[in-house]
Amino acid sequence: MQKGVPSGLELGVEDHHPSTPAKPVRPGEAAPYAHYELSAAYDEMFTPKGHVRAHYGQLDLRLLTLEPDELLRRQQACEQSFLHQGITFTVYSDNQSTERIIPTDLLPRIVTGAEWDRVERGLKQRIQALNLFLRDIYAEGRVLKDGVIPRKLILGSKHYRREMRGVAVPHGSYVNVCGSDLIRCEDGHFAVLEDNLRVPSGVSYMLANRDVVRRAFPNVFRASRVRPIEQYPNELLATLKSLVPFQEDVSIAVLTPGVFNSAFFEHAFLARQMGVELVEGRDLLVNDNVVYARTTSGLKRIDVIYRRVDDDFIDPLVFREDSTLGVAGLFNAYRAGNVVLANALGTGVADDKAVYAYVPRLIRYYLSEEPILDNIETFLCREEKSLSHVLANLDKLVVKAVGESGGYGMLVGPHASQGEREEFARKLKADPENYIAQPTIQLSTAPTYVNGGVEARHVDLRPFILHGEETRIVPGGLTRVALKKGSLVVNSSQGGGSKDTWVLND
Repeated sequence: MQKGVPSGLELGVEDHHPSTPAKPVRPGEAAPYAHYELSAAYDEMFTPKGHVRAHYGQLDLRLLTLEPDELLRRQQACEQSFLHQGITFTVYSDNQSTERIIPTDLLPRIVTGAEWDRVERGLKQRIQALNLFLRDIYAEGRVLKDGVIPRKLILGSKHYRREMRGVAVPHGSYVNVCGSDLIRCEDGHFAVLEDNLRVPSGVSYMLANRDVVRRAFPNVFRASRVRPIEQYPNELLATLKSLVPFQEDVSIAVLTPGVFNSAFFEHAFLARQMGVELVEGRDLLVNDNVVYARTTSGLKRIDVIYRRVDDDFIDPLVFREDSTLGVAGLFNAYRAGNVVLANALGTGVADDKAVYAYVPRLIRYYLSEEPILDNIETFLCREEKSLSHVLANLDKLVVKAVGESGGYGMLVGPHASQGEREEFARKLKADPENYIAQPTIQLSTAPTYVNGGVEARHVDLRPFILHGEETRIVPGGLTRVALKKGSLVVNSSQGGGSKDTWVLND
């Protein structure tokens, strides 16, 4: 039995395929696809004519032979496994209960190996350019002098940290863990929706989903030749170790804001999987510009801190004075080179949603290459012409605050009321520099178990890129799913859920 799964909740005790294939069922015809509706969006499982795509063949065959009660039992077993492991997130706006079990779906999202290989090349190209950009703006600022990106946009960003100017960063790697959000466009190609370079979360859900879904469909998993992701904690550990000159006896800690943080489960999970210390700010102290952790056996020097605390709260002597989450003196120890912070401070300037629009230019500028993965068309409301266009088309656009994440501070125009659009228009006019807008993209849909059957729901994909001495990407990522019919908002804080992502060995 897998560790962390309570007795009696094993998911795939018997999962035998029938000797005779079931008759194909198209969307809308009969169980389990009686309520499956195809739309203008690209569907991951079905072609526009309703034929099953080849890489979904094994899963389709199994679904056609499962009784509804058995499919329900397996879904409930997945949810029970999450419940008993305490896989939770926090909804800060919920007045009744802030702690929730993250919704999970037992049906995997499947990606071909050829598609993934292109995604991997594009993500490696992107993180290389973003790290070069960060090193540049905190050093000579060549990209600003050459007018590739507006100086005011960077130096005026609330995430730009002047304190980082001249600070040496190992391997020039400011971003060690990146979670870029991808969507599949209507033409079937993946594009980048946004980059998350500060403290991207969700990798623990990726690993937990794999654990339960593999046991829900064991034979399908084996027959599909799915690429593994279980090595992620070891890959993360190797990346963190590569940030110090010596590779032996590196002392690493995961710095968490504490148990009330929305991603605390993930912080504890990763620390446990890597076999490193999980600490809060109060567990650390700085003496003579060296960082130590308080342990039961005395003080222990810390060489690398994988921080899950935002810049503002990392050191009350340098940033927010009222912070109780950070460590007094930590920044001086960091600047002196006695401890490494991953990710580096000041990385948020590169995942500002306004800077996102310039990333293709940055790739061309630093790498002399064409972007492998496209951006989504983006309107910068700081520009008068773009602002006028956005205000005139609020019913067609998605508008986002440049410094927000998690689905907060945004307007999905087609799904908003007239009153909501009018209120957002006032915010835009009052502070246009704080917003960008994008066309309403029909996120691709994938089969999802809802309402006792299989229905199409919109999804995106967050792969996790590790960057230190080398770049590593586990094949797959966190597929987030909008569980509400027709919704395009996939964030768990806004009612979304998660799915396992299978990348196949073609």
